[in-house]
Amino acid sequence: MRPAFGQYVPISSPVHSLDARTKMLIALGFTVALFLLGSLAGLAVAAVAVIACIRVARVPYRVALRGVRAVALILAVTLIAHALRWGSAPLPLLRIGPLTVDGRGLLEGVFFAGRIVLLVVGTSLVTLTTTPVDIADGLERLMSPLKILRIPVEDLAMMLTIALRFIPTTATEAERVVLAQRARGARFDSGGPIRRTRAYVPVLVPLFVNLFRRAEELSTAMEARGYRGGPGRTRLRESRMRTVDWVVLSLFVAALAALAMVL
Repeated sequence: MRPAFGQYVPISSPVHSLDARTKMLIALGFTVALFLLGSLAGLAVAAVAVIACIRVARVPYRVALRGVRAVALILAVTLIAHALRWGSAPLPLLRIGPLTVDGRGLLEGVFFAGRIVLLVVGTSLVTLTTTPVDIADGLERLMSPLKILRIPVEDLAMMLTIALRFIPTTATEAERVVLAQRARGARFDSGGPIRRTRAYVPVLVPLFVNLFRRAEELSTAMEARGYRGGPGRTRLRESRMRTVDWVVLSLFVAALAALAMVL
């Protein structure tokens, strides 16, 4: 079974060796920067940065781009919504009855679709290069100031980590159920959109049953091992921000400042 979207890739790379907090902060800053960009030139710079990170992380491109399939429908709707105009358009490329394909709108659709692709691929590098345990530890440490407000940071971090962990698990379970249904003669690639949608209804029932069973097994395993969140909980490995983490964060902030000045 091939690795699912967002599943940790156990290889050795400079990105894998960074602290989880460093990668999370960079992902957060990258997300904010993406939504502040307003030109295709800035989007191209962000794309080059994402490609460079994938190369440094030594993650296969097919694995890094696997999440794009999950948002393919959103990308198509984004392109169509921006490109189509009712009636005349400033820069018409094609006319289909009362509808017109606008050149300017098509460029806007490409811009927003590219932003979504970069957001999915860029942020997925965090889960691809960080183990679930390190993600939980990083989230807990980043949210530690919220303890002043008596927010259960440890429990919240664990719930977020389990939710992230269940994303590739859900994708894997869905693929298995689809393969099992196809082996029984089910067809998912014939008929119109409504018929294809109905064909996936028998997939949802066993999928949710398996997910609830996994959740129950996980809770039983945590209780059997005496898991208790909150104060007094120890860790096998104590993560610390090293010099290389601070250098990478400083370079990232400097790059964002330079990008903001140029673009």
